[in-house]
Amino acid sequence: MAIQITAVRISGEIAHEHIVHLWWTNPADGKTGSNTRAQIVNWIETENGKAYTDDARGHRADVLVVTPAHGEKYLRTRSDGVWNDNLLALPRR
Repeated sequence: MAIQITAVRISGEIAHEHIVHLWWTNPADGKTGSNTRAQIVNWIETENGKAYTDDARGHRADVLVVTPAHGEKYLRTRSDGVWNDNLLALPRR
């Protein structure tokens, strides 16, 4: 199952590390939901979960887990081998 991330909540600075909650839709069955960043990270890492975003032009970017040298794991998008800011461009809740 792949979910589409549709919105985020950011606490503090506008940076990937400060995304604390994400809203999503499962296009396969129309189900929607929301989870904390930690829950999505765990789902991707332990349950082989897949997530992505689509920009206004329909370009898809995969949501991947970043493991920094210090601090908590966070999520960031990558498309065509390039890290990008698609999550930060999503609507805020």
